[in-house]
Amino acid sequence: MIITGGISPNEEGGMAITDEQGNPLASASKLNTQEEAAGHRMVTDAVHEAAPDCKICLQILHMGALAYNEGAVAPSPVRSRIGAFSPAELDEEGIEKQIADHAYCATLAKQSGYDGVEIIGSAGYLLSTFLVEKTNQRTDQWGGSYENRMRFSVEVIRRVREAVGKDFIVIFRIAAMDMLEGGMSWEEIALLAKAVEQAGASMISTHFVWHEAQVPTIATMVPRRAFTGVTKRVRGEVSVPVITSNRINMPDVAEAVLADGDADLVSMARPMLADAELVKKAAEGRTEEINTCIACNQACLDHAFAGKTTSCLVNPRACHETVLNWGPTEQPKKIAVVGAGPAGLSYATVAAERGHAVTLYDAADEIGGQFNLAKQVPGKEEFHETIRYYRAMMTKHEVTMCLGEKVDAQALVDAGFDHVVVATGISPRAPDIPGIDHEKVVGYIDAIRGNKPIGQKVAVIGAGGIGFDVTELITHQGKSSALDIELFAKEWGVDFDNHPRGGVTGVEPVVIKSDREVWLMQRKDTPVGRGLGKTTGWTKRILLNRRGVNMVNAVEYVRIDDLGLHVLIGGQPKTFEVDTVIICAGQLPERGLYDDLMTKGMSADLIGGAYEAVELDAKTAINQATHLAAAV
Repeated sequence: MIITGGISPNEEGGMAITDEQGNPLASASKLNTQEEAAGHRMVTDAVHEAAPDCKICLQILHMGALAYNEGAVAPSPVRSRIGAFSPAELDEEGIEKQIADHAYCATLAKQSGYDGVEIIGSAGYLLSTFLVEKTNQRTDQWGGSYENRMRFSVEVIRRVREAVGKDFIVIFRIAAMDMLEGGMSWEEIALLAKAVEQAGASMISTHFVWHEAQVPTIATMVPRRAFTGVTKRVRGEVSVPVITSNRINMPDVAEAVLADGDADLVSMARPMLADAELVKKAAEGRTEEINTCIACNQACLDHAFAGKTTSCLVNPRACHETVLNWGPTEQPKKIAVVGAGPAGLSYATVAAERGHAVTLYDAADEIGGQFNLAKQVPGKEEFHETIRYYRAMMTKHEVTMCLGEKVDAQALVDAGFDHVVVATGISPRAPDIPGIDHEKVVGYIDAIRGNKPIGQKVAVIGAGGIGFDVTELITHQGKSSALDIELFAKEWGVDFDNHPRGGVTGVEPVVIKSDREVWLMQRKDTPVGRGLGKTTGWTKRILLNRRGVNMVNAVEYVRIDDLGLHVLIGGQPKTFEVDTVIICAGQLPERGLYDDLMTKGMSADLIGGAYEAVELDAKTAINQATHLAAAV
């Protein structure tokens, strides 16, 4: 079964999309007219033609207070912490309109050939804001008691079922644990699940956390299947099938969820962006060939929330299938790829798949490049999966691998290659600070690999992604909570066992303070960590703050000596008496090989960090490499 992305039942429930002059444009993210319904028929016909047994459901998503337009509405005029606008309070007539629009949207979905609809009642969107006292401050029949607060959701389901008849799937997505202080209690969730079933829901889909709640549920630091036990509780309250989701990224994880009785169905979204053939590969016993979702969110959710086209870091073809395509080459070439990091591996995979004879060189004795650093950071264990996938691709597409071998331009010329791809990556940048060669100074690569001792008082210079990763690593103690659901719950103040209101009310996070005193510094005067990913950066800032990491901005570095790190902050001198200074101050591209090849007249491409060393941008590197390999 396929469930689409969110489609609003009316203008006020979605995004206001305009042209450059501010004139409203028709949006595929709304279904409220016969004309819009006709456009959806193209989608449903294509799905049913390709797979007659596959069901496709339209997701009806009214964003409520989170809508990106000035006409946003809600049960009460309570602006969300992350909302763009203050919503208008719905009056009785307005409430009737919203219910009717949901029913009409479902009717149009049925006319358009959909097999069902999924109605979103979670995450801080319209239906869920009726359920919680924080956002529903009404005193009429739609507010006050819980029976009144859940009336809107139940009435939407009842009216939708009435509009579409019996032979149509109606899924209700429930906030099974909203992670809000003072949120829904377990008893209220169970009552709502039973009520929507009685009102006509065919299935219940469980969702976790409101978007404004400060508990991660989809980031790579979240353990696999962390929340399916909550789904199991819901399943025990109803007789209709129950769907679970969140951080289920491989077939064996999904199978375990079903075997444990946690759910009747498993929903995957991002894993299908990472590998559209995930299920096919699983069915054929080719799980090693699955390009696994690493839950980085960099090209999917971060893009979506920035108004960009959704894609995938490990699979840039996702959502670009009509513009990024490749088939067998008509002119096979003998290609050398130098550098087995993400860029080089991506290029080698696509080029070899197309029929080119590819030889991959790397001075290291293992593939992965900078991903081998990332996978050592607690919370980034999923990066192992990407390396495993590429290792399988090298075997499948018969790439010749020469590891532990540093190759020079002359050797490549002598080997008779038609084309060379230089993916030699980066070298860490050493900032121009007096004393940068002092024995206290450690580069981030040595810090991550444990090549040099790290003291008890540490200054980290550079607060980009690498600076945060290094700080996470040196302040972390014990097992990674990304590998342990119970530990994760304690770290984020979630009580899965007792399920208090919101799952978090009255539960204090268990903070394991670092035995190191750490200062994370940057030159910029903006808040530290502002440049991190929109959907994951806040989790990193919270964790390090809880561990007592000192975050310092607007720093001017003066010198490093036996006393420590001398700086100016706001023009005032300050000395940090640290044992260690870790440098995370950017990178420089390694282009020496490329320059040598150019002088010898070789055909060559420069990709990845060697092309542009901006942080460690695997998203850009893999995307660039894939496009070039598709065209060679």
